[in-house]
Amino acid sequence: MPIQNRVHPDGGLHAIAARGEMFGNRGGRFHTADATLPPKRRWASRRWICCVLSFKGRQRTVWSEGYTELFFLDEVTALAAGHRPCFECRRSAAKAFAQTLFGGGASAYGWPAVPSADAMDLVLHTERLEANKPKARLDDLPKGAIVRVGDRILALGPDGPLDWSFSGYTPAGDVPSNASVDLLTPPAMLHALRAGYRPQWHSSAGDRGPADAR
Repeated sequence: MPIQNRVHPDGGLHAIAARGEMFGNRGGRFHTADATLPPKRRWASRRWICCVLSFKGRQRTVWSEGYTELFFLDEVTALAAGHRPCFECRRSAAKAFAQTLFGGGASAYGWPAVPSADAMDLVLHTERLEANKPKARLDDLPKGAIVRVGDRILALGPDGPLDWSFSGYTPAGDVPSNASVDLLTPPAMLHALRAGYRPQWHSSAGDRGPADAR
């Protein structure tokens, strides 16, 4: 049986067999010895990161010792759920993210210089835990944003809106560009996307974004 480690764009954790194309964690271990989650605990610390699936040949047994391993469809999903790039396995992406976040959000957050991981995590943790999702218009959002429209989850893809699922993306069809939607991607992530950060997309989206430098 799959364990509850697949991440939805709204941050929820689900037991889904499909693994996705990216990996991450929420700052440590919060699963129990029998590989389940406590009723209310969904993170260990505010250091929520998005990683590559393979790095330096390391092998792990999922949900055993150490941190609680999580899986994402792609980085676009991870950003919506509040996970930033990892500074160890995705250093070049993490540096690009910090620089674009500073470029797009310095005035909003009062940063005098490119923020450190700790500075970003302070902001991101506040935003990712915000229960009330703001309304937005599709034509006001950058590519890479994820929104909810009724029962549908839409990502603003490289060539237009895409329906999101745990298995991948499919074309969303005609969605009015001025449609009012519930925004899932946190404000800080939107600042980075607007300032030019290009996240990695799932292979089903076509444009996968820049490869991580290892």
